[in-house]
Amino acid sequence: MTIHDAALSRRAMLKGAAGLVIGLYLPEMARAQSGAAHAFRRAAGGTDFAPNAFIRIGADDAVTVLIKHIEFGQGPFTGLATLVAEELDADWSKVRAEHAPSNTDFYKNLAFGVQGTGGSTAIANSYDQMRKAGATARAMLVAAAAQSWDVPAREITVERGVLRHAGSGREGRFGQFAEAAARQPAPADPPLKDPSAFRLIGRDDGSVKKLDSAAKSNGTAQFTIDMREPGMLTVVVAHPPRFGARVASFDASAARAVQGVVDVKQVPTGVAVYANGTWPAIKGREQLRISWDESAAEKRSSDQLIEEYRALARRPGRIAGAHGDAITTLARAERIIEAEYVFPYLAHAPMEPLDGFLRWDGQRAIARFGSQLQTLDHQAIAKVLGLKPEQVELETMLAGGSFGRRAQQTSHLAAELAEVAKAIGPGRPVKLVWTREDDIRGGYYRPLIVHRLRGGLRDGKIVAWTDTVVSQSILKGSEAVMAKGGIDATSVEGAKEIPYDIADFRCDLHTTDVGVPVLWWRSVGHTHTGYAVECFVDELLQATGQDPVAGRLAMMGKAPREAGVLRAVAELAQWSGPSPVNGRARGVAVVKSFDSYVAQIAEVSAGDDGPRVHKVWCAVDCGVPVNPDVIRAQMEGGIGFGVGAALYGEVALDEGRPVPANFDTYRVLRIHEMPQVEVRVVNSTEKPTGVGEPGVPPIGPAVANAMARLGLGRPRRLPLVRAIA
Repeated sequence: MTIHDAALSRRAMLKGAAGLVIGLYLPEMARAQSGAAHAFRRAAGGTDFAPNAFIRIGADDAVTVLIKHIEFGQGPFTGLATLVAEELDADWSKVRAEHAPSNTDFYKNLAFGVQGTGGSTAIANSYDQMRKAGATARAMLVAAAAQSWDVPAREITVERGVLRHAGSGREGRFGQFAEAAARQPAPADPPLKDPSAFRLIGRDDGSVKKLDSAAKSNGTAQFTIDMREPGMLTVVVAHPPRFGARVASFDASAARAVQGVVDVKQVPTGVAVYANGTWPAIKGREQLRISWDESAAEKRSSDQLIEEYRALARRPGRIAGAHGDAITTLARAERIIEAEYVFPYLAHAPMEPLDGFLRWDGQRAIARFGSQLQTLDHQAIAKVLGLKPEQVELETMLAGGSFGRRAQQTSHLAAELAEVAKAIGPGRPVKLVWTREDDIRGGYYRPLIVHRLRGGLRDGKIVAWTDTVVSQSILKGSEAVMAKGGIDATSVEGAKEIPYDIADFRCDLHTTDVGVPVLWWRSVGHTHTGYAVECFVDELLQATGQDPVAGRLAMMGKAPREAGVLRAVAELAQWSGPSPVNGRARGVAVVKSFDSYVAQIAEVSAGDDGPRVHKVWCAVDCGVPVNPDVIRAQMEGGIGFGVGAALYGEVALDEGRPVPANFDTYRVLRIHEMPQVEVRVVNSTEKPTGVGEPGVPPIGPAVANAMARLGLGRPRRLPLVRAIA
C-alpha cells in the first residue's frame, strides 16, 4: 500500500455505516481547497461537495466536529464541540469530535497564526469561529428543509437535531437534509444566539458529558504509544548525558547482538537503535558503547548557576515595566523588606512520554503523534525528508498529557522522528519512543529562575516595589524578544505589572546564557512570578499588620476582576483570618494568567516530612463559562499539578548532568496527598478565556503563605519540602 492509498483508505473510514458523510461548507475555506480535501471527496464516494473545515453531518444524524486543537486532557473536544452544537441546535448525544488534520489554511490558531495549542487559547480563539461554523451549518440545513417542504425558512425551528415546521406539521432530522444542505449557499454572516438562549453553553447539570471520557476509560482511545503496524520498527535514541555534547564515536557490536535489534544508526541527536519492539530496543541501547565529545557541553551544577544568578540579581537589569520612581522612594522608606526567591528547573513529566509514528515511501510521508504545534512539526518533517509540505500528512493523536512539553518551537521530536526514518530508509514504518528517563533527563525544562524583590513601607503602607528577575529565555533569538529590546515577555509576565496600587514600581530582567534547553511549562512565566509576587505582597502585608485578604483588596482599585475572585474565594472558604486553628493555617493568593483570574485559599498543617495541604478553595473568572464541569476539572488538575511541583519538583544538575530519572527521583504528588478542592466558577458575560493553565500559579504561594502563618517560614527556595528540611 502506498502512502497516497493509505491516506485515501483512512479518509474512507469517514463514511459512516448508516450512510454517506456529508460536509457542510464554509465560504472562507473555499480558497484553501488542498489536495487532501479533494482526496476526502473522492474517498467519500465521488459526491461533489466540499467539506466544512469544522463540521460533518452524516445520514445517521451524527454531527462530527473537527477540532483544530490537540486533546491531551484539557477539554477542547468537549468545549469546541459545545460551541458548534449550541448554534447548530444539535442533539448532544449525536455529537462527536476528532482531531482535524494538519492544515494551517483551515485550522490555524487565530492567536498564533499557525496551527497549534498553547497559552490556554483553545476556547478563547475559537469562541466566535466555532459558533459561526455551527450557525452556518444550521442555516444551510434550514434552507434545505424549507426548499424541500416549500415553506419559508423563517417558519422552521430547530431543536436537538430536529427541524420542524409547525404550520404543516412536518419534521425531519439533520441526516435527512445533510446532502441537500451541502448544495445550499452558505450565509456570509449568520446571526448568533443571544446568551440568554443558550441551551448547552454554561449548562452545569451533567447533561453535557465530556466526549472523550468514555473511550479513555474503556481503553478504546488510541494514543501514539498504542500504534502498531506490520513491519514497524520501534526506535530509541541514546542522547548525550550532558546538554550540548555530540557523538565522537560508538561501538554497536554488542547492541546488534541483542535478539530483536534490527539496526543501529547515528542520527544528529545521538545513536538510534531499531528493533522489533520497545524492550529489545531499550536493551540494545544499554549495550552501546559511546564516546561523547563534551567540549561544548554545559557542565555547571544547579548550585553554581544559582550563585551566578544571585550575583546578577544584585545589579539592575533591563527594565521590563516601571512607573514612578521606585529607587528613590525605597531610599526614603521607613522600612525596607527584601526577599530572594529561587526556582529550580522543572520537568513536564507527562504520563505519556514523547513518542511518534512515521511511514515514508520516499515520495510521501504520514506522521501520527500528539502534535501540539502542527504547523511547525509538519514543516520540520518535510524539511528533514526533503519533501514539499503537501507531500507530508500529519495526523494529531490523543496525547497523555503535555504541560507544554509537546509544544516545541524547535520541533525537536518531529525532526528526530523524521531523522530516524530517513536513516533506516524508506519503506519501514518507525515508532520513536522516549522513555520516561529520556524525557526527564532530556531537557526542555521550566527555566531556573531567581527573583530579588525589595519593598518599601511607610505609614503602614507599601510605597515602593522592585523586582529583579534572572532567567534563561524560552524565546531567545525570536522576533518577539528582539522587538522588545531583548525582553522575553514569558520571563516577566505577571511580574512586570501587578494588580496592586503601588505608586512607585520597577521590574527588570537579566537574561542568562545556559546550555540547558528550556521550554514553557504549564502556566509559563506565571509559575514563578505568581509565587514571587504573592509571597512578597503577603510578607509586606504581614509586616504592616494587615489581613491578607483585606490588605490585597485595599490595593486592587484598578483590578476589579482580581478583586472579584478574591472576594468569591474568601466567601467560599468563610475566611476569618490566617491565624492557625487546631494546628492548621490558611494562606491566600490571586493570580491573573492568560486573561483568566484565579484566587485560591489553602489550608495547611505541618507534618513530619513537610507541609500537608488539606483543602483548597478556588474561585475562577474565565469569562463566559462554556463547560463549567471542564473548568472545575482543570482547576482541580492544576491545583494537584501545582501542589506537587511546589512541594517536590526539582531537576537538579550535577556538573551539567540531570540527576532525577523517573518518578522515584522526580517526586510528584501522590493520590493520598491530593487535597480536597472546592471550586466556584464566577458568572461572567466577558468573552471566554482559558482554564488549562491558570489553576497552577496561585497554589504554590497560597501554601507558602499558610506555612509562614504556621511558623515554618515563607520558603525562599523551592521546592517547599527542601525549604523546611
